Amino acid sequence: MQNAPHIPVLLNEVLEILKPAKGQTIIDCTFGYGGYTEAILKTGANVIAFDRDPSVLPRVKELQKKYGNLEFHNLPFSQIGIIKEKVDSIVMDIGVSSMQIDTASRGFSFRFDALLDMRMGEGATKTAADILNTSKPERIAKILREYGEVSHAGSITKKLISNRPIETTAQLTKLLPHKDIPKVFQALRIAVNDELNELATALAATKSLLAAGGRLVIVSFHSLEDRIAKNFFTPKQPSASRYAPTPAQVKKDFQTLAKNAIIPSTEEVALNPRAASAKLRAGIRI
Repeated sequence: MQNAPHIPVLLNEVLEILKPAKGQTIIDCTFGYGGYTEAILKTGANVIAFDRDPSVLPRVKELQKKYGNLEFHNLPFSQIGIIKEKVDSIVMDIGVSSMQIDTASRGFSFRFDALLDMRMGEGATKTAADILNTSKPERIAKILREYGEVSHAGSITKKLISNRPIETTAQLTKLLPHKDIPKVFQALRIAVNDELNELATALAATKSLLAAGGRLVIVSFHSLEDRIAKNFFTPKQPSASRYAPTPAQVKKDFQTLAKNAIIPSTEEVALNPRAASAKLRAGIRI
């Protein structure tokens, strides 16, 4: 793990919504460098943190030694359901961490030449190279289209197939149109780590973990995750049959705290450009 401090995105907004206090227990689903966790610990609240990446362990131990009231699970956050006690709040900062992007050998970034790995940690068995070199063309095109929203997924897939094996980030980058490079890297990363299913599973678990009045905060960085979060808080009402005596109703589990997603201020983006795409959605357990 790199030594430079990670800047937690929308930290003030997250804390304002969570309102952590001494005696409370809060789950940080995505520990990363521990930005949210440390800010919560400073208030005297207890934190139960999850992260599948074993490289975060030195930072975990540092915070445990400093504050004491930190329980850590080196597991994907889809497994938060292993916690059987009710908690006061849950926060999720979804996606790849700055440390993972900035560690060249992890293969997450097109800025560095490295093996195409992209595994966040426990649970992912196939690397990005494995997917590119062994998957059928139909699957690769689907990954690019659905996870990267790549408009010319079919033609890009043909080029990738004809240039197998693709083993490094530099090899892959050279085969892609410049505008599609970030989208393709995002799509492969999501596929490698099964990120959207991880999010859906974790969200389902929050319903039993949070008592009435408990708060859930989700910070996402691309439209796919934000759409899942939005639909979770405000499920769509099914079409009512014209023969039904009353319109179909949707049972809401959370009361949303803001009609629209909260985004970083221009000042925050200036200090931390990676915050630019962040969106925060939050709700209170009904």
